[in-house]
Amino acid sequence: MQELLQALTLLGSGLSALVVAIVKPLLPWLPLAAWVGFWMLGVNWVKFRAVLAKGGWIGMVLLGAVIVLVWGTLAPPVGGTTLLFGLKLSNYVEKTVYVSALASIMFLAGSVQLSGGCGCCLDLSEPPSGDEHDDHGHESHGHDPHAAPTDHGHAAVALAHH
Repeated sequence: MQELLQALTLLGSGLSALVVAIVKPLLPWLPLAAWVGFWMLGVNWVKFRAVLAKGGWIGMVLLGAVIVLVWGTLAPPVGGTTLLFGLKLSNYVEKTVYVSALASIMFLAGSVQLSGGCGCCLDLSEPPSGDEHDDHGHESHGHDPHAAPTDHGHAAVALAHH
């Protein structure tokens, strides 16, 4: 019995070491995965595209500019420049590159959703609106003495019941 307990302990420590070895390199990429997941699965791009086409893109550009200004002010690079892809970039240029990359990833995730690539995960069909009348006897049509009479051509019937 002691040998079984020791083997299970070794198995548990080995599995935990395996999980740590797999998760540790992926942990820095978790915010980017959350960003992609949100824009791919959390946003209805059919509606969002319509909003952007009506002028919402101006708000997106202004929001991106504010993000660059605030981020550049709060977190300037040490030494004033950053080496990115072999280029020396100043503070605000570096932040503009990062914000533009995130916006590009956002639009790529939206294009995947619009192309039907998320069809197995999402149901973006519109629910039926509540404006349609269904004649299943759910409406009072003025037959309820406590309800206000409705004008569906039955006003005389509603008054006759009172």
